[in-house]
Amino acid sequence: MAQETVKTVAQSETPADVAVVSEVPEAEKVETCAKETVVAEPEKVAASISFKEETNVVGELPDPQKKALDELKLLVQEALNKHEFSAPPTSPQKVAKEEQKANSAVDGEAQPCEISPVPAETECKEEEKDAPPTPAPESEPVEKEVTEVVMKTESESCIDEDGAKKIEAIQETIVKTEQTQPPPPPCAAEVTPVLPEEVSIWGIPLLADERSDVILLKFLRARDFKVKEAFTMLKNVVAWRKEFNIESLLEEDLGTEQEKVVYMHGVDKEGHPVCYNAFGEYQSKELYQETFSDDEKRKKFIRWRIQFLERSIRKLDFSPDGISTIVQINDLKYSPAPFKKELRLVFQLLQDNYPEFVAKQVFINVPWWYLAFYKMINPFFTQRTKSKFVFAGPSKTTETLFKYISPELVPVQYGGLSREGEQEFTTSDCITEDFIKPSCEHVIELPAPEACTLVWEARVVGIGCDVSYGAEFVPSAEDGYTVIVQKSRKVTGDESVICGRFKCGETGKVVLTFFNQSSKKKKVLYRFKKVAFE
Repeated sequence: MAQETVKTVAQSETPADVAVVSEVPEAEKVETCAKETVVAEPEKVAASISFKEETNVVGELPDPQKKALDELKLLVQEALNKHEFSAPPTSPQKVAKEEQKANSAVDGEAQPCEISPVPAETECKEEEKDAPPTPAPESEPVEKEVTEVVMKTESESCIDEDGAKKIEAIQETIVKTEQTQPPPPPCAAEVTPVLPEEVSIWGIPLLADERSDVILLKFLRARDFKVKEAFTMLKNVVAWRKEFNIESLLEEDLGTEQEKVVYMHGVDKEGHPVCYNAFGEYQSKELYQETFSDDEKRKKFIRWRIQFLERSIRKLDFSPDGISTIVQINDLKYSPAPFKKELRLVFQLLQDNYPEFVAKQVFINVPWWYLAFYKMINPFFTQRTKSKFVFAGPSKTTETLFKYISPELVPVQYGGLSREGEQEFTTSDCITEDFIKPSCEHVIELPAPEACTLVWEARVVGIGCDVSYGAEFVPSAEDGYTVIVQKSRKVTGDESVICGRFKCGETGKVVLTFFNQSSKKKKVLYRFKKVAFE
């Protein structure tokens, strides 16, 4: 039998690994505050204890929170290196289908690329019919992209005249078959290193500086420091911002008709910007139709609300010691029901994509039915969320706002002294609060130690038609004459702020007299200053 030597090269390749990222979305929320005790003596408005926010300084965090932040930063860095934030998420079904396709391609028909005949070695030996064929040695696998398959074609043996057997040439046909795998990567010297992608959120580049830690802590707190859930939420928010095209939204002109519904006004006693939501403005049929009459206008309203919040957030200070949250004041007077679809959609978007941006949620002018509704949904809120909620009925609205915001910064429609177009007073002019006992007269003296112009303003909180007010100038000289500046009159509810001005030609004082005819004590706020004598 003829023995032949066959050179065989077998090659195999392992399929590429595929990473699968699972995503799960969720939400967060806010605190109730103890009632402020009423002080009977005149005093400056005292700052009440507001919701205590956690520190954003990494060195002051508890060890478990530091560890969670470090783990989240590692996940974010890995995602930036792999460009996972810009790549669309791959579903598990798609990955399984791609793996099945790759495996079937390996087992499929080989496509011939090259056929090269090789001279066969010939040797004549005695015929051994019963000898079993010698098994070919198993070929060792070699890691290459190309597999060579050896096919042999043996020609018929021819016998010489003298009876000797002669083996003709054994042809070896070598067929190259390329697997359906991508071509090998270029040499290491030719590979250009891939730089990590740059991702910014609310104008802060991720992992660029310590401001990024403040951003990541918001996601961790929204997910109770569960690192994987916080990372998933971060990826979802980045994807939503790209889909919503936030950066171009900031430059759009969406009109000004909603500015009387949602607006920023002043800061609270801890320096948080205050956002007012006056949903009762939708009582206006014209504004309601302009906002909710068709699908296009509803979409515009949602885009305007997101744009407003984005612009407000860009003004926050994301340094570890800075103010990076706001206080929300929600006026429910004449507001639509909480089941209003468009408003619920906005609330859900803010909840899912703006974690831990609210330090406190204060609901004012709350009707009785809303409190009943809240009691039903209360079990579904986390303790952290409920801790940020404050509710105040119509009679307690002004008092509640004064716990968190100085009266000079509270808008006049909510019982404060802040109004548009002020010239005489600024927010730096402090306010003094005093109390008027039931059925009593109360006097406030404004001194004028020299010739000057005295300017003052005052406001009685919770006023009805049962308080009267008058003003007069009393000179220091004993032989001087008292000048009536304002005759005593009743202060109506429509008169939000009492304003006065008097030119004092000599030293003395202006005396403001309030008479409380009701059976309940009243709070009066006032401030004054001297202007150079003209």
